[in-house]
Amino acid sequence: MNIFKFGGASVKDVAGVKNLVSVLNTVGQQKTLIVVSAMGKTTNMLEKIIDEYFKSKEQTPPGFFSLKQFHIDIVKGLFEAQSAELEEVIHNLFEDLLSFLKSNKSPNYSFVYDQVVSYGELLSTTIIHYYLKHKGLESHWLDARNCVKTDDYYRAANLNWELTQKNIIDQVGTKPLVVTQGFIGSNSNNFTTTLGREGSDYSAAIFAYALNAESVTIWKDVPGVLNGDPRVFQNTQLLHQISYREAIELAFYGASVIHPKTLQPLQRKEIPLYVKSFENPKGPGTSVSKGKTLEPHIPCYIVKKGQVLLRLSSIDFSFIVEENISYIFGLLHEYQMPVELIQNSAISFSVCINNKYKRLEELVLVLRSRFNVEVTTDVDLYTIRHFDAEASRFIQKINKPVLLEQRTEETAQFVL
Repeated sequence: MNIFKFGGASVKDVAGVKNLVSVLNTVGQQKTLIVVSAMGKTTNMLEKIIDEYFKSKEQTPPGFFSLKQFHIDIVKGLFEAQSAELEEVIHNLFEDLLSFLKSNKSPNYSFVYDQVVSYGELLSTTIIHYYLKHKGLESHWLDARNCVKTDDYYRAANLNWELTQKNIIDQVGTKPLVVTQGFIGSNSNNFTTTLGREGSDYSAAIFAYALNAESVTIWKDVPGVLNGDPRVFQNTQLLHQISYREAIELAFYGASVIHPKTLQPLQRKEIPLYVKSFENPKGPGTSVSKGKTLEPHIPCYIVKKGQVLLRLSSIDFSFIVEENISYIFGLLHEYQMPVELIQNSAISFSVCINNKYKRLEELVLVLRSRFNVEVTTDVDLYTIRHFDAEASRFIQKINKPVLLEQRTEETAQFVL
C-alpha cells in the first residue's frame, strides 16, 4: 500500500479536487490509501462556529450557513449534472452538526471542539469519494473514527496502537483505493477525538504503520521541505534529503511541513516519507529516510509566533531546584501548556509556552502563590538548526529585543 496525504490547501476548491484526481492518474492509484484534511480554511471556520456557540447557545452560529454553502458550491462545481444524492449527504452532515450544537450539554470546550471540527474532514472526504467514483475510480470511503482509537484527551488524543492497528488491517483489507480522514479518531465511548492541530500527517503515518506501507507521500503547495517557511523567510532552499532524526528535530521545534508525531511510527518500520508538490507531482521533492542528516547541510529557520514567556523567581530568594521545578512542570501539565523552551538559574526559572488551551490566567494565578511571576505575551520563538554566522546576522536584522537566548551545538533559540 502507498499512503497519500492531501492537506487542506490541496483541496481548497473545485480546481484542487480535480487536481487530486490528476495527481492520482499521474503517479498511480492502485493499492493506495488517501488521507484528506478539511477543505481550505474549513477548520478555522468551524473554530469560529465553536467560539460563537459558547458565546450564545440560543441561536445557530453565524458562520454555519456560509460554511454549508461553501461545500455545496464545490459540489456543484465538480459535477456537470446535478448531484442530488451527494447534496443530500452534505445536507445531512450539516443537520447532524446542528443537532449536536442544539443538544449538547457539556461545558467542556475541548470536547465540543473535537465533535465539531471533525465535520471538516467528514465533508471533504465524502465529496472527494463521490468525485472519484464519478471519474471512474473505484473508491471506498472509510470512517477513520472506526479505526483510529484513542483515549479521552480531547484536542490532542493519545493512540491505542494495538486496537488501532487491528481495526485498520480488518477494515482496509485489500481494497484498491481507500479515502479516509486525517486528524480524527474516537475514544472507547465512540466520541470523536482529534490528534492535534495539523494531525492529518500523523494519521497518514498511523495507517502506514498498521499496513506496513511501502511509503507515505505528503502533497503540499511547496516543492518539498524547505529550510524555512517561504511565507515568513526569504530565499528559502529545498532540502533534498533529511534523516528521520533530523526531521523529528525540525518537527519538534515547529517546522510546519511535517507534524511532530508523524516520523516516529515511520522510523520504527523504516517507511520512507516523501514531501512533494501537488502542482508538480513528478518533481523530486524531499525524501525523509535513513541516510545523510541533511542535504544540503544549511541552516534551517523556524518561528512560532504568539507564544508566552513566563519568568519565575522565588519569593524568599531560595534556590529553584528539583522540588520547585517538579512543582512547576506539574502545573504546566495540569493546565495543558505545551513547553517550547526552558532556562533556569539559581533563583529564577524561565519558560516559553504555548497558551493553546487558553488557561494562562488560571496557571499564573496558582504560580503567584509561590513565585514572583513576570508574564510577557505575544512573543516570537525563533529556532535555527545548524546555526552559523549568517544565521546570527539574520536574528540581528529582525530588530526586536531578545528576551531569552539559548544555544547548543546544533541549535540556537531566541525569544523576541
